[in-house]
Amino acid sequence: MHFISPQLEKYAADHTENEPVLLANLDKETHRKVLQPRMLSGHFQGRFLSIVTKLINPKHILEIGTFTGYATLCLAEGLQEGGTIDTIDIKEELIDFQRKHFDASPYGAQIHQHLGSALDIIPTLDKKFDLVFIDADKPNYSNYFHLIIDKMNKGGVILSDNVLWSGKVLEEIQENDKSTVEIDKYNKLLKDDPRIETILLPIRDGLTISRVK
Repeated sequence: MHFISPQLEKYAADHTENEPVLLANLDKETHRKVLQPRMLSGHFQGRFLSIVTKLINPKHILEIGTFTGYATLCLAEGLQEGGTIDTIDIKEELIDFQRKHFDASPYGAQIHQHLGSALDIIPTLDKKFDLVFIDADKPNYSNYFHLIIDKMNKGGVILSDNVLWSGKVLEEIQENDKSTVEIDKYNKLLKDDPRIETILLPIRDGLTISRVK
């Protein structure tokens, strides 16, 4: 579902900071070699992630769902000197693809890849995070939130992607549609949890910004 017209989306992208060459190459290679390339953040959302992370200037970032690493590199642009990104994904076949592009960037040494279930990995991370980006399997969004909320620094930010889920949240939700059921539940959780303040933005497929009080 397009929430604004393709023409307006193009106008917005055309009047947004240019995509760095490294990321443009990553985008092209993802579309050539990887299934479901639409999962990639892309130019417009990538520049949004970049400016958010530069405003926050985080010491430690957690990313749940790496895919080919486009968003990872956008988030890295705002890291403090000596800062880290821990990024988690379950797809072993993408590890080398990600690492090649990470090491071609100035942030390779700061990006730590984790292969496996985020539900298992997050509890092992002995860090407090300033920024978390959730963009993984939708049925576990609430579970991820409950795991990370106590690992957030005060004033930290949680970004959650795909929270409009192609507009399915507006339709009559079928009980067997686990992803839509969970996204709707998750959106209500973020709105009602007193530990955070939240705004849901209709950027691409919906992006929520939640700030820890």
